[in-house]
Amino acid sequence: MEQVMQITLACVVAALLAVVVRKGAPEAALLLGLAAAVAALLALTGSLRELMNFFTELTARAGVANEIFLPLYKTVGIALVVKIGTGLCKDAGAAALASAVEIAGAVCALLAALPLLEKALDVLLELMG
Repeated sequence: MEQVMQITLACVVAALLAVVVRKGAPEAALLLGLAAAVAALLALTGSLRELMNFFTELTARAGVANEIFLPLYKTVGIALVVKIGTGLCKDAGAAALASAVEIAGAVCALLAALPLLEKALDVLLELMG
């Protein structure tokens, strides 16, 4: 809880500074937003590592193959990257680029989930046959 409050406060302060700077130097405002996003992600590395360790242990204890959960983790990671990238593109006033990032994210998420879709198809074909 404390970490999310600190990150939120830092991002709000960066956003307010960006608003002040935007009139005189829009490029600096965008760089400020990018720096705040990178700093927020770096602040989360320890928590993300702890979360991944938990999911690895959970997968091992459940006796489920890691190849089933790995596409899920990749898809979540893709969604997070796309969310930040889209926001930065919109901040820069590049709505078309934000849309391209969203489309690329959807394609990459489907590709990451492809092994799960193939397994689901195999199970369905096995049940039918």
